[in-house]
Formats: sequence, structure tokens, C-alpha cells
Amino acid sequence: MTVVKAENVVKDYGLNGQTVHALRGVNLEFQGGEFAAIAGPSGSGKSTFLHLAGCLDTLTGGNLLIGGTNTANMSRNQLALLRRNSIGFIFQAYNLIPVLSVEENISFPLSLLGVSQKEIKERTAKILSDVGLEGYAKRKPKEMSGGQQQRVAIARALVKKPALILADEPTANLDSTIGREILELMVKLNKSEGTTFIFSTHDQMVMDFARRLIRIRDGQIESDQIKG
Repeated sequence: MTVVKAENVVKDYGLNGQTVHALRGVNLEFQGGEFAAIAGPSGSGKSTFLHLAGCLDTLTGGNLLIGGTNTANMSRNQLALLRRNSIGFIFQAYNLIPVLSVEENISFPLSLLGVSQKEIKERTAKILSDVGLEGYAKRKPKEMSGGQQQRVAIARALVKKPALILADEPTANLDSTIGREILELMVKLNKSEGTTFIFSTHDQMVMDFARRLIRIRDGQIESDQIKG
């Protein structure tokens, strides 16, 4: 199943009276269960592509299909619904809510989806176990290490069982040992859940873990390699 399909995607920004061509006719397709990384220097367009695929921004031109739904002419409200229902995010800054406990941070997306309290409790307990955080449910983010907080962020992204997880520099704030543990965890969850992971990264270790490596420069795809 095609999870993401970009057809001649263009994204321009206005900056200080100038037009910045962030993406210049990008064509990409991602299938269910992929573990892919988009790599490139700062300003290359990799994060812009992730923001478009995550329905956080709107296209300037072209078509971008998420699970077969074309986002090109959707309103911001429609994009927000698609994002809420179908996509999970993992950010380098974790983006946890500091006043909420671990289990509250994880279950928050399910509350928005109207899932029953019984199912919320069951799914939150399972995902805590999956990411190796049994016993941490009542802790606040400030009581946890960076690696543990990123595990919470992964659990929050996965708990609603999205077809697509977008990870923007997820290892940037972690040392190499913890970063490797986080990537190994994501590989395990990718295989067990069949969720598509797409990373944007500068990190060579993320590129090494990816089964598909796409390089982007100046808003255009330079190379697209499936690893053996």
C-alpha cells in the first residue's frame, strides 16, 4: 500500500521580501512498512518535505497524497483532522507536555480521538511495555533522561496506531549510545507494527539504520537508494 506519494511537489516561502524555493518539483513514493531517511544539508528541503507530509504546512504546487488522500486543496482544518487520525510525529525536542505524567502524555492523542477509557488504559500500558518504560507511567518528563523522554515521544506517536510516523532529527539531542538504542527500538517497532517511518536527518547513524536513503539538495532529489 502506498502511504505517501509526492507528485511534482513545490514549496516556496517568502523571506525578507525574497522567494525561497524550498522544494522544486519533488517526486517520491513510500510504501507501507518502509524505514526510510531523507538526508541533506541545512536548507536542503528535508524538513520542509516532512512538514508537508505531516500536514503541518500547505503546498505551493503539485500533489501530495497521504494514504490515497490528496492534501493539495485541503483546508487547514481538514489537514489537522488527517494529521490527527493518520500520522504520528517524533521531534528532536521531544515536545512532551511538562505538567502531564508519562501515561497522560501518551494517552493524550487517544483522548482527542474519542477512544474509550478502557481501551486508552490498555493501549497505553501495552505501548509503555513495548518501549521499555514499565513503571514510569506516573513520572513527569523532567524526572526522566533525554533517552527516556524520546521513548515516551515514540510511544505517544505509536499509540494511535498510525500508518505513518515522521521523525524529524530524532537523535539530535541524544548521545551516540542512547541514539543507537532509540533507533534499534524504532526498527523493532517498525517490524512488529508494520508502521512506515520516514526520518529527516543529518545523523550518519540514522542513515546507516535506514533501509532506504534519499539525499536531497537545494529542494531536489539527488539520489534514492534501496539498501540490500
